[in-house]
Amino acid sequence: MRELSPSVLSADFSVLGKEIQTVAEAGAGMLHLDVMDGDFVPNISFGAPVIASVRKVTQAVFDVHLMVREPARYLEDFKKAGADLISVHYEACEDAGGTLKKIRELGCKAGLAINPDTPVSVVKPYMELVDMILVMSVYPGFGGQKFIETSLEKLAEAKALAEACGRGDLLIEVDGGIGVSNIRQACEAGANVLVAGSAVFRGDAAQNVKELLSLMKTA
Repeated sequence: MRELSPSVLSADFSVLGKEIQTVAEAGAGMLHLDVMDGDFVPNISFGAPVIASVRKVTQAVFDVHLMVREPARYLEDFKKAGADLISVHYEACEDAGGTLKKIRELGCKAGLAINPDTPVSVVKPYMELVDMILVMSVYPGFGGQKFIETSLEKLAEAKALAEACGRGDLLIEVDGGIGVSNIRQACEAGANVLVAGSAVFRGDAAQNVKELLSLMKTA
């Protein structure tokens, strides 16, 4: 089963609740919420209060991506705000294992994100602690970047690692530059959760969701 996780960062924040309801009703089962701290990544986005406010308008799975240095400090806040799945960056954690354990102890699924320059092999020591591997297919911190083609190889490596560790249930997410031109390739490479931002919210969001889901089903 594959899931589309529209990136809320690309939505119109003046009508954010309506945008979220539109994509959820069109068939998106997850929503990707990018939290940026202006330190680990250069931009600042939004925090737990915004997530708590939009939690009221949908039952979709909240896929919270913390692009935050030492995210363990804020995990309880995001759990309370309504996060279902929390991903942290390998590069941003002094103790990745401890952070992943804490996410699970809070009752959320745990994801470990890796930047384009970070090899998939760094995830191996944490395979018993993760519910998802998040492969960044752009450099984190900016929307609208071009998909890095070598990410397809990393998705295949992540899938192979999951299978080798007996984790066929593992979610493998790809984030960055996903659209109609490459979403099938990403699925075929091993992704089963696909983040799309401008490809969803630019134009008719409901129709865009349906088109992307159709492509995912035929991959």
